[in-house]
Amino acid sequence: MVKKKKSIKKIRGFSIQFLPYNEIANLNSNERIKKILKIILGNNILILQGKLKPEEEARLIGDTMVMIGHIKNFKGIELAVISGNNKNQGFFNKFKTNLINALSKGDLGAVTIIGPATIVKDIKKNPKKIELLLNK
Repeated sequence: MVKKKKSIKKIRGFSIQFLPYNEIANLNSNERIKKILKIILGNNILILQGKLKPEEEARLIGDTMVMIGHIKNFKGIELAVISGNNKNQGFFNKFKTNLINALSKGDLGAVTIIGPATIVKDIKKNPKKIELLLNK
């Protein structure tokens, strides 16, 4: 009796990388974008402490749109920013939070998730959870 070999489906590998804001705080916008793209192009899902400036976020999206079709198997990125809710904070706590954010040059009460579209299908967020839907 001859046994058939079972075929094992290959699972694409990826990793999740956390990037503390202090690692990009002293970089200029171009260097920040390059560092983030290097991580994403390595098939990593990036969890960034804080959030990018609106113009940096727009530039990141624009740069990735240009890369589509020029880099093998690159289909763009999925990006989501999750911010803390400071609606119920009193005046002093809001002032303190805003002062800390101004001194650190970023909103450290936020988290940014960026992943390559070949891995991340969608990022759904609501106040109580984050759903990261992956491609098969």
